[in-house]
Amino acid sequence: MYLETLSNLTGVSGNEGRVRRAIVDILTGESFPDPSLTIRTDTLGNLLVHKPGRCRGPKVMLAAHLDEVGLMVTSVEKSGHLKFKPVGGIDPRILVSTPVRVGAREIPGVIGCKAIHLQKPQERKKPYTLDQLYIDIGARDKEQALKLVSLGDYVSFDSNMVPIGNGCFRGKAFDDRAGCAVLIELLSRESELSFDVAFTVQEEVGSRGAAVAAYTLQPELAVIIEGTVAADTPGTEPEFSVTSLGRGPALSIMDRSFIAHRQIWQQLVSVAEQMDIPFQYRRFAGGGTDAGVIALSREGVKAAVVSVPCRYIHTPYSVLKESDLKHTATLIKSWLKSLV
Repeated sequence: MYLETLSNLTGVSGNEGRVRRAIVDILTGESFPDPSLTIRTDTLGNLLVHKPGRCRGPKVMLAAHLDEVGLMVTSVEKSGHLKFKPVGGIDPRILVSTPVRVGAREIPGVIGCKAIHLQKPQERKKPYTLDQLYIDIGARDKEQALKLVSLGDYVSFDSNMVPIGNGCFRGKAFDDRAGCAVLIELLSRESELSFDVAFTVQEEVGSRGAAVAAYTLQPELAVIIEGTVAADTPGTEPEFSVTSLGRGPALSIMDRSFIAHRQIWQQLVSVAEQMDIPFQYRRFAGGGTDAGVIALSREGVKAAVVSVPCRYIHTPYSVLKESDLKHTATLIKSWLKSLV
């Protein structure tokens, strides 16, 4: 389902071009089964795809975001080390010793900090803050560093996807390259119903692309495919165990950005039950998605969110289960068929 290709690409919010171009290459390649797609990119960078069908029905928009969380270079020290700020929500405690790629040339680097041997006892008891961290690209001084990178350069995690365990994958940016992979799969299959797909930009910094895409496409119904938190791990209280790997796609009832439209939500539940597709409920009302702005577009849009459970999102490595990815695609395809 192209997840490895998409996961390994760099695409921090506002810099999604490589991911977008890769998807265009896939959709226009000789081996892609549907040559009838209409593909365009809007001013903000959203990739909009129309898939024609044989039957009339409601105007449907499916969406997943291209971007991933990352960093941005904000200054260069005399020593040649780079200071940075986060782009999107990142816990600074997971950054120390993380390999990264800097700028368009993908200069390799590693996030550093004061060595434990040099820390005072009281310093060792406290987690690092962003101000204490820097990126080491091996430059001897500021002058040499500026020959390799520039202020404002994007920084992404240097992580490659690999299979692990029993049908799982480890890799970066599953939020939301998992959703993008599902959309590509849906575009590759036959469909009786015409529908629009939006691969949106800048979700991690405020769902900016989705607002523009929804205004352009003017859908009646929308389903957003996301990578969401899986907390089936040690130390997580049951009430915060949002989703679990291996139990199928997660249907959101609400989050801090929107409340799922009960008509679409119930349709998805009914289709899953009728088709014997495993699913679960996203048992948490926090976080936000593109659904929040899509639902408020123009006169309003009936919207819902279907998510692929992923452990450790917004870090250098997440974990998902392949069966959840496949069942998500099957559920959305079955729902589209039910609308005809």
